[in-house]
Amino acid sequence: MYNVWVSSKKKIDGISLNSSDDELCREYLSSGYVIREAADLDALDWILQNTAEVAAGVLGVAKPMRATETQAFFNTIHERVTPPDLNDFRLKVLHGLNALSDFWQMYYRIAKPYLEAIVGNELAMQQRPNLSIQMPNDSSSLLPVHSDIWSGDSPYEVVVWLPLVDCFGTKAMYILPTPTSDKFVLTLKDGAHQSSDSIYAAISENVEWLEIKCGQVLLFDQSALHGNIVNSEKETRWSMNCRFKGLFTPYGDKKLGEFFVPLTMKPASSRGLGYKLPELA
Repeated sequence: MYNVWVSSKKKIDGISLNSSDDELCREYLSSGYVIREAADLDALDWILQNTAEVAAGVLGVAKPMRATETQAFFNTIHERVTPPDLNDFRLKVLHGLNALSDFWQMYYRIAKPYLEAIVGNELAMQQRPNLSIQMPNDSSSLLPVHSDIWSGDSPYEVVVWLPLVDCFGTKAMYILPTPTSDKFVLTLKDGAHQSSDSIYAAISENVEWLEIKCGQVLLFDQSALHGNIVNSEKETRWSMNCRFKGLFTPYGDKKLGEFFVPLTMKPASSRGLGYKLPELA
């Protein structure tokens, strides 16, 4: 299991942090994202194996048994599923995964220490992690440049993005680092860019294409501009994404109990929420 914690301590703005936490937080604030080894390899293996089993069941084929077979199965799924059938296939796989009672807990475990450092240890989690499958040369699965804040998400959210295959080049996603993204977004009020194509053309030279391997996990600030383009690689991209936020931070259009569910709550918070003042006589 990958161990993110180290024993040495540092002070940052008067708060004592592990040195690895310090580095992680500074990197997240300066770039808008961090890529690290999955924090729990057993949980990662559970996700990979169960995703492959569910997908094989949807297709009515034998489940791949070895890790190399699983990767080949994911990477070449475009040889078994056509673009018109892709969304139906994806939804069936996602439904099968969300029906597994341990799925959300396994997903949390792959990024738990990083979330505790960046977000906190009282968390709300998206009820159902999402699955993205992007086949080679398929324009039906594009996610044009955007900020999730524009569609009602809270700026307090962090996305945990999990690749199920090695992602590189156009098989991956891009992000505009937060300092540059924040400055650019302020210019949009002038109406200079009326379409996602215009926005992407303006930022394309400054976006960072993320290279991330299966076995790693990406945490990113979904307020930063990000997206993907047509996958021109020879392999299919499989990735999952799920939002996490501080349980008591402000919510956008996606509310607690509707889109988010409580994940971790301390006893003091539980007591405080349940406390009722005595009625006056």
